[in-house]
Amino acid sequence: MNRRQLVQAIGLCLTATASSFAATASPIPAEPDARRLDELIKKVRLAMLSMQRASWEQGVATQALLEWGDRDMTVLLARDAVVRQGKEGRLAVLGSCCEDNVTDPGASGEAVLYAAKVTGDPTFTQAAARMLDYLMRVAPRTDDGTICHLNTNTEVWSDSMYMAPPFLALAGRQAEAVRQVDGIRRALWNEEVRLHAHRWDAKGKRWADGDFWGVGNGWVAAGLVRVLKTLPPAMRSEKERLIAYLEEVIAGCMAHQRPDGLFHNVLDRPDTFVETNLAQMLAYSIYLGVEGGWLRRSHLAAADRMRRAAHAKVDRSGLVQGVCGSPDFAHAGTATEGQAFFILMEAAHRDLHAALAKAKATGKPARQATGRRPTASA
Repeated sequence: MNRRQLVQAIGLCLTATASSFAATASPIPAEPDARRLDELIKKVRLAMLSMQRASWEQGVATQALLEWGDRDMTVLLARDAVVRQGKEGRLAVLGSCCEDNVTDPGASGEAVLYAAKVTGDPTFTQAAARMLDYLMRVAPRTDDGTICHLNTNTEVWSDSMYMAPPFLALAGRQAEAVRQVDGIRRALWNEEVRLHAHRWDAKGKRWADGDFWGVGNGWVAAGLVRVLKTLPPAMRSEKERLIAYLEEVIAGCMAHQRPDGLFHNVLDRPDTFVETNLAQMLAYSIYLGVEGGWLRRSHLAAADRMRRAAHAKVDRSGLVQGVCGSPDFAHAGTATEGQAFFILMEAAHRDLHAALAKAKATGKPARQATGRRPTASA
């Protein structure tokens, strides 16, 4: 089997897996009408804003508001990330939970860049420049140049795929963004299991956490699509490599999907709790991937099924239940990131269907996934 056939086979496996589970799944809610959907998103948004937030949580909450199109709230949350910027440049540093974080503060970076653009306030421009300088010059790195997740050790985490590379790419450091993507994958990807482990200690040459954490793989998928949105046409080979990474992580996760459309917290361990957020993260990544022309539309059935499963987990208060729960993320509960990815998923779903409707109305074909696919080995 050649390289192109390999990744095409992965896509077919994803579609087949989704279809087989759909045949045996328990009932899932129907698509709500526009009014009920709007009310649901408002509840989820309000619940998210009620939560205390660490650096990465501030970042993903602000990103959700940005992608939903809430200009005013995006600027307000970006402003507070700047208010809490550390002297070394890290954004949204809040208390002891964030003192050691290296890449997590980068999650607020895109919103700060956006706030600089729409307000013209140099405070935002300077804050983004300081965050970029920290990642480029100050942040600790492994021997191969991969940015460490914490400043207390040499660990590489799957979470970092979402936190740092998208901001680096948007800030004009696209080559460095791809370098970080490759480094994180090199450290964590298991070719046999076809999933990312959570944490690798580069100095000790050992797993700090070798589990195939579902949300960790979700951070990878979501980070990849955000980098892909930013890479210029001249970086065609890099884009194709990242598309292959995206195809592989989605297929690897889908191989462990439950009949209800959700996943276990550790993907290959049914003894761990059933978790909601990975389904939202993958649906978001698929919707963006299809709209961007990087994924085939055959993935949409799986994304829609995961989206409906997530809808069924929203309670009357707007809390998305069953996600990796704050504050320890070792149990099913609620969390800012679970609220944020519901909104991100809905924004990506809305934007994709608007693009498809526009293409149909104008008679112009919507973007299709590129046919050429290399292997994902860096």
